[in-house]
Amino acid sequence: MYRLLTLLFLALFHAVQALSTTGNRLLVVTEDSAADKEKYSVFWSDLESRGYRLAFETPKNDKLALFQHGERAFDHVLLLPTKSKGLGPALTPNLLLRFINNNGNILLTLSAESPVPSAISSLLLELDIHLPPDRTSLVVDHFNYDTISASEKHDVLVLPKPSALRSDVRNYFGGDGVIAFPRVVAQELGSASQLLMPILRAPETAYSYNPKEEAETVEEPFAVGGQISLVSSMQARNSARFSVLGSIEALEDAWFDRTVKIPEGKAVKTSNRAFAKSLTAWTFMETGVLKVGKVEHYLSTISESKSGNDSVAQLGYLNPTIYRIKNDVTFNIELSEYSFDHLSPFTVPPEDKLQLEFTMLSPFHRLDLQPISTTLNSTIFSTTFRLPDQHGIFSFRVNYKRPFLTNVDVKREVTVRHFAHDEWPRSWMISAGWVWIAGIWVTVIGWVAFVALWLWSEPAYEQSAALADCLQSSECVLIQRNQPSDCLRPPLVDTLPTRCQQLKRGYGDCKRGMIDMRKRFRGNQPIAVSKELEGEKPGQLYAGAGFSRGDGVKATSGNEDEKVETVVGVDGERRVVR
Repeated sequence: MYRLLTLLFLALFHAVQALSTTGNRLLVVTEDSAADKEKYSVFWSDLESRGYRLAFETPKNDKLALFQHGERAFDHVLLLPTKSKGLGPALTPNLLLRFINNNGNILLTLSAESPVPSAISSLLLELDIHLPPDRTSLVVDHFNYDTISASEKHDVLVLPKPSALRSDVRNYFGGDGVIAFPRVVAQELGSASQLLMPILRAPETAYSYNPKEEAETVEEPFAVGGQISLVSSMQARNSARFSVLGSIEALEDAWFDRTVKIPEGKAVKTSNRAFAKSLTAWTFMETGVLKVGKVEHYLSTISESKSGNDSVAQLGYLNPTIYRIKNDVTFNIELSEYSFDHLSPFTVPPEDKLQLEFTMLSPFHRLDLQPISTTLNSTIFSTTFRLPDQHGIFSFRVNYKRPFLTNVDVKREVTVRHFAHDEWPRSWMISAGWVWIAGIWVTVIGWVAFVALWLWSEPAYEQSAALADCLQSSECVLIQRNQPSDCLRPPLVDTLPTRCQQLKRGYGDCKRGMIDMRKRFRGNQPIAVSKELEGEKPGQLYAGAGFSRGDGVKATSGNEDEKVETVVGVDGERRVVR
């Protein structure tokens, strides 16, 4: 029962809600509410049928306030022309601008029969919209006027519905039929602001004219032709909307379904009612409103064997906060367009692009987002790309700002890191490193070859075998029964035969020569040519060894026996000479 009552309450709540996305509270500012209610009764009924709650107030009402407790008291404001020069303390230019900055929407209507209040002129100057200096000036066209109601003054313009501003901009005000603009006030838009957009411009044959001058020619008109904007609009950066209608008479019941005729044309019915609906719907944010749904980004992989959406597969979880350089990443965004009472899939015009920027201080990538799927009320746009080889704090940003559409500015920040130590590609995968890899293997192979050659060139085993045989046949082993190893150490080594000592010294020299830098290339002297085998003592090669003094010189050690010789002198005596 509780759920049923809740559903009924929600259904009733949505039934009375306005179609606007910002609210249904509409303030109508007029001096004569009774007369205006009767004059624009069809217009008011159309607004009420769309769910708006109208509140009629005079501009100088002391109880009127646009804000209560710091919040907006109304969601929209409709300003009708007044005959007074001011609008009271509640409708000053500063308060109206504050109302726009707080996402409030304003529809301003003008009339050549009523002078423009100074507060409105100041507000329009703040927005770079200029009005004629003469407060009673109106637009005249001698080629596009109603021959039935303005056959002499030519001040009722009959124009077709507006066309698209550009080929890549949607037209929310177009269609078939004509619109009658009685006594319209000219507006000139400044070129410095990109927020201003003309909804309907005057034809090239129109010009601004002050009927009080009563001159046959106009020498310096305020504006002519395409310089004149009959219906203007401004969309703020927060997507709040401000529209200016140059002719309040176009909203009267008398012009909603009236027969008009242009020169050399047929009589047709006006489409003022349909145009009033499209103008108020756009101003009060019933149309041209973009809604952002899900925003996703994730690590992905691309399969070359598949095509289309099937070629991209998700890796990991959604919306990570950190990526690695050169990762393949997919970005998705869901967009819907609100139109009166429902959300529909948003479609980008054929000559326009919805783009994604991957930016740090400036964009590293600017990519087109392509529609990949469509639901009942949204379109999902996606793109896949490879992250740049640059680490830092980056942002996924979709900045889509087009005339007559609410701004879409979506930003998601992520961190892009370098490769980890175990994520770099292996050295053999880098072609520039093949030279260094080859050098390493050449060094390794050269070292192995050198070690093999070193081991192969070790002393012959015949020397060690000859030394072993000599020791076995020596008295130190055979008779004294000592171990061969003991016989090679002092003091038993001195008792070995000369041959065994020579073999021991030759074997030791050979082993030491393997690590002796002086004998690495010269090598050891063969034992077969050694002087020791011939019974001669070696000469002194290094410190500590004996040195041969050459042929004819006898080597002495100082331990020789003293020799005594007898010499006969001249006198015949014998003497002993030592």
